[in-house]
Amino acid sequence: MAPPDADLPLAVVILPPREGFGPGRAGALGLLARRYATAPGFRTLVLGGAQEGPPFPEVPFQVIRPAAWWPGNINLRFVAGMLGTLRRARPALIEVHNRPEIALALARLFPRVPVGLLLNNDPTDMRAARSAASRARLLRRLRPVMASSDYLRRRFMEGVEPSAGQVELLHNCLDLAAIPAPMARDNTILFAGRVVHDKAPDAFIRACAKALPALPGWRAEIIGADGMSATSRETDFVRQVQVMAAAAGVHMAGYRDHPLVLEAMSRAAIVVVPSRWNEPFGLTALEAIACGAPLIVSPRGGLPEVAGDAAVYANPDDPGEVAAAILALAGDPARRAMLSSAGRERARRFDTPVAAGRLADLRRRALS
Repeated sequence: MAPPDADLPLAVVILPPREGFGPGRAGALGLLARRYATAPGFRTLVLGGAQEGPPFPEVPFQVIRPAAWWPGNINLRFVAGMLGTLRRARPALIEVHNRPEIALALARLFPRVPVGLLLNNDPTDMRAARSAASRARLLRRLRPVMASSDYLRRRFMEGVEPSAGQVELLHNCLDLAAIPAPMARDNTILFAGRVVHDKAPDAFIRACAKALPALPGWRAEIIGADGMSATSRETDFVRQVQVMAAAAGVHMAGYRDHPLVLEAMSRAAIVVVPSRWNEPFGLTALEAIACGAPLIVSPRGGLPEVAGDAAVYANPDDPGEVAAAILALAGDPARRAMLSSAGRERARRFDTPVAAGRLADLRRRALS
């Protein structure tokens, strides 16, 4: 007997070739693809690169190996490697995460199948999307083009005539059902994220070095590594941060799997997301407020869209300003409680069923 959803249209979702899609290995794109697989009215098959362990068991996944014989870069060889799979699968539509070059190639190869593109990074830094003319071409060839924040939508449309088309907004999401139950909070100031320059763990340490001497009984911790797995390399920047952290009395916990990060956010008195770059969305900030963590966040990129009025904003380039925000929140339990409640309420609008329903609507529109 055929499964009950066998007659539903098939959406083939394509991850970047080096993206993880399994426990302990999934980055933001892998986690999002897993959540979007719940879009009502569709079956999902995820295609991605070779994995170092098993994929998420609840979502059909197939490894694609780039075709060594195909000319061009890794993206184009990845496309060549998936052609047979796509022809056999006969998808109703194709969605490409964060690789305009892959989406454009597939739109040429499968002209009768709607090919969509979901952007989670600044498109002006991507192949096949750097110029306004190339982005206009994407709007004409793909349906739909989606962005995870209005900040990214605006970046895409810079210099593009509105007549070329529009970018649909599909906010990133998280599964509120997976958020730990409220816990007793300890006096921890937490940074959770990649230990790379853009995320500004060094700014966090400088702020903590100023704040901790005035906060007896409090501690500061960094959870994260250079990459999104336990095998992440130890870069020169990571070593520099380790030296700074030791001098400031900030604990470096290293990489932790995603559920453990959420638990840490649910216990922390304060979470700081001091990104110095323009965050395309800010999934860490969303996870923090969903966990009820009082949040201090950078006012850059898509972060204000995520946090709204459920956070305190501080300039990551000014350690004194971040330290002052930490001290103010540490000394004001009532405000921390207010931010915790406001954050949990705000996170509801980013729950997976909300985003998955929006994605299903965009897919149906593409098919019609």
